[in-house]
This record gives sequence, C-alpha cells and structure tokens, in this order.
Amino acid sequence: MGLNAADFAVLEDRVPQAITTFAAGEFPLSVTIALDRSFSMAGDRLALSKQAARTFIAALRPSDEVMVLAIGSEITTITPPVSAREAAATRWESIDAWGTTPLYDATAQALDAIAERSGRRALILISDGSDRDSHTTAADLIARARQSNVLVYPVAIGGTKPPVFAELANVTGGRTFFVDDPKRLESQLGALAHELRFQYLLGYTPSRDAKSDPGWRAIEVTVSRPDVRVRARDGYLAP
Repeated sequence: MGLNAADFAVLEDRVPQAITTFAAGEFPLSVTIALDRSFSMAGDRLALSKQAARTFIAALRPSDEVMVLAIGSEITTITPPVSAREAAATRWESIDAWGTTPLYDATAQALDAIAERSGRRALILISDGSDRDSHTTAADLIARARQSNVLVYPVAIGGTKPPVFAELANVTGGRTFFVDDPKRLESQLGALAHELRFQYLLGYTPSRDAKSDPGWRAIEVTVSRPDVRVRARDGYLAP
C-alpha cells in the first residue's frame, strides 16, 4: 500500500509515542495450524479444512516455519516445526474425525507450543467453534492470548460465530473468519497466507518507564489514510 512511518500514529495508554523503528515487507514467519478433528467436523467440513490448510502452506514462503496440530479429545502433532517446503508433505490423510473438542484447552496448548518458536508467530485455528469440557475458561484463554505475542486467526466453519473467536483476534492483532460455506475456506486461507507474508512493523520506546510502573499498557495504532484499516495488538504487559 506504500505506507511509511509518517502515515502511522501510536498511542500507549492514550499518550502519543514517537515511532523509532519502521519496516515494511516480507518477514520470517512461524505459523501453527490447529485443525479441529472432532466428530462435529466429520465429512465435508474436515475434508475441505485439510485442503484449505494445504493451500495455505503452499502460499507461504518456502522458508517460513510451519507446525500442524490436530485437535480432538487431545492434541496430536501431525507435523513438527519444519519449513513450509517440508510441510507440503504433511500426511493429511492421517487426520480423521475423532473425539470431542475441549477447544479452549487445546487453543491454550497451541499457544504454549508456538510460544517456543522465534520471530513473528501466528496461530491459525480452524474449527466449528464448539467447546466441550474445557478446564480453561474463555476469559482465561483471552488473557493468555493477550500476553502471548502471537497473532491469532480463528476460522469458524458453519453458521455459528463464537464471541471468543472475535476476541482472540482483537486482542492479538489477528483477524477472524466466519465461513458459512466450507467451500469458501480454501480461498479465504489462501488470501490470509498472502496477508501474513507482507506486514508493517512499528517500534517505539515507551515514554513511561516500565520498571517504575509495570502492568498492562493499552496500545492504539491509527493510520492517516481513510481507505486503510489497521489491525494491531491491543497492548502488552510491561515487566
């Protein structure tokens, strides 16, 4: 879009901050795809989800890092962290419908798994949004996501729009997809892969010292162009 640092404004707790670092372009990415394999996803939903995930990986840079998790009554690692080039060989046929979905527990575990990766990190969560028997509450999950430094992109398949999905995206700077027709999923994830490849990175030194005043800092990022919408994380926890 041709934006530069002067087009952006950053507020921390409503106080303007001076942008000291600015970069635009393609940056290394570590992405985890968490695919709901529960019985409620059986049939076309699961088959089309696997095809869409395959398309998503193919649209990434070959050097980007990919991990694939299957979520049922437990989390199974289908593909450990490897390059997107290697992840193209993921054994999607090994993912069959099985179990129920403690979705909040599984998402929390997926966040923990990707937290160990380096660089820019993203979690793609593909599910019908139905949670069963999680010990993690929705509020706990949102709090963990907010502190994770991971972009979360929940993809809800079917007619439901789980509120927790929208909140996960909002607090991490990701985006929510509500796909009522599973056949549209492949094109949606293909577009998301291209979006993730090109990003703007902004950096600043907080005007308020973190050591003397730790706690949550709210961030608001705006852009001066009226035809552009900004998605960014909503804050960070100062140590």
